[in-house]
Amino acid sequence: MELDPDFCHRALASRDARFDGRFFIAVRSTGIYCRPICPARTAKRENITVYPTAAAAQEAGFRPCLRCRPEAAPDSGAWRGVANSGHSHTVARALALIEQGALDDAGVAELVDKLGVGERQLRRLFAEHVGASPLAVAQTRRVLLAKQLIHETRLPLTDIAFAAGFGSVRRFNEVFQQLYRRAPGELRRDASACQNAPGEVSLLLRYRPPYNWPDMLTQLAAQAVPGLEAIQGEVYARAFCSRGVAGTLSVAPTRHPALLVTVRTRQWQALSDILARMRAMLDLAADPDCIERHLAQDPALAERIAARPGLRLLGAWSMAERTWKRETTPNDRAIWLSQHGCPLPAADPAFPSISHAFPPSQNIEDDMPCAAEPDDCDHMPAPAHTDAWRPWRAYARRYLD
Repeated sequence: MELDPDFCHRALASRDARFDGRFFIAVRSTGIYCRPICPARTAKRENITVYPTAAAAQEAGFRPCLRCRPEAAPDSGAWRGVANSGHSHTVARALALIEQGALDDAGVAELVDKLGVGERQLRRLFAEHVGASPLAVAQTRRVLLAKQLIHETRLPLTDIAFAAGFGSVRRFNEVFQQLYRRAPGELRRDASACQNAPGEVSLLLRYRPPYNWPDMLTQLAAQAVPGLEAIQGEVYARAFCSRGVAGTLSVAPTRHPALLVTVRTRQWQALSDILARMRAMLDLAADPDCIERHLAQDPALAERIAARPGLRLLGAWSMAERTWKRETTPNDRAIWLSQHGCPLPAADPAFPSISHAFPPSQNIEDDMPCAAEPDDCDHMPAPAHTDAWRPWRAYARRYLD
């Protein structure tokens, strides 16, 4: 992705929230990288370098800003659809696996085996499309998730280290000392962090507004499976089983451009995987401004889009779960879930009707989280940049036909 430094500097000077998460600005005089909305004094144009991702900035030796908190930026889908050669699909799969923690317990060699590409080719694709190596992306993911947990929760630091994917508390402390020049505990100064019950943690998952949560809740209700999922008021809840850990989670709207996800479990090693699945399932990386701007070029669509802003497409927890929901009847699902689902170790008092989680698939592809892409869009005519166009096409088919 080509980034114009002059344009990016003007975006930084104006604190334009539309560009939050699309790129990061590193200040060479301070060694710190920031979001475009950082409240700090605007750096001089000659002192900045622009990076497409936080991982690229960290790999170049810059530290995350403590004021604008890069871990709080909305997810960016800017790397998607950068080519129509199949390479973007490889990068997308690799990033999804890394976000789920694929490099926390294994190396790049295992990752390329899963992807079916060579290690050198994967590094080249990451350098071209992400601006950082796979290991740098994984390290940045660990650091930013850990920083978010430190800032937004009261989870013990030892639990945070393993929840974020660090192999040891010592490595966790070393990385934070190197990046932030202070121990992790010194960053925990926000008294407004969520005070959760034991075995429970709440985090904000950011998105680019607007986000039509009532419509998303309607989509979730239409596909909800009793025993696996539940909806109470404005809250969606479900059971999960990931990395040998079972529990429940709930999602609720907030007054911020973020959804509050509360996870209840006895162990935290699957937290990154759970969050990655919810981001994909709830379409949090979508860019509504971009989608609506392009579709609104058609006068017939412009009025409909303006009447219902912030619509998103529902994904799925996994490909296997989506297929199961599509190919079975409600009665068959209930019977299958009771026989083959993962029973929860204990009932959740907040959602007593939830009893079983959908079992993880042994097939890597089937177990991948599934972003929204209606199958009936695949055979439709599309322009040359198919990957880039598909979200707009899917959006139009879902809401505007």
